[in-house]
Amino acid sequence: MISNAIQVKAISQYSIWLKFDDNTEGVVDLSHLIDKPVFQNWMEADFFNKVFIDEETGAIAWNENIELCPDNMYLKIKGITFEQWKNSQYSYASSK
Repeated sequence: MISNAIQVKAISQYSIWLKFDDNTEGVVDLSHLIDKPVFQNWMEADFFNKVFIDEETGAIAWNENIELCPDNMYLKIKGITFEQWKNSQYSYASSK
């Protein structure tokens, strides 16, 4: 299982900083999403700064309509694909 997000904060317009429970942390630029209608609320004053981690789902969220997958954010920070992550997990497990 990919690590859980434990902290999030908006650091600039359309960029968030995340920390995960394995101490992975970094910045994710989300500006490529702003053209999609569901993300139009980000353009409202101070809305983007209200990012939080949904306690029930673990999603990176702004409200019930805007949620992003924390696994995707983790992979972006690590700079790897899911396949690369999966292979590293199998390698680690088989070396024990």
